[in-house]
Amino acid sequence: MYEYEIQRYRSADLIRRGAEARLAREAVLARRAARRAARRTGRRTGRHEASGTESHTPHHRRHRSARSARSARAA
Repeated sequence: MYEYEIQRYRSADLIRRGAEARLAREAVLARRAARRAARRTGRRTGRHEASGTESHTPHHRRHRSARSARSARAA
């Protein structure tokens, strides 16, 4: 009987994890849809309204020139 209870616990845990993962995916999809809808209407949403960036982070992906990249590494 003990093994049966362990199997039921594991099964319930897998079902719970799956439900949490589905909720997380739905939240991501809803945020993406909201961004797309805002982009279509011309409005910005989120933290970067004033800056007008599309990125999820305020940092630039790359430095603008090789020289600034070198100086940033040296710093």
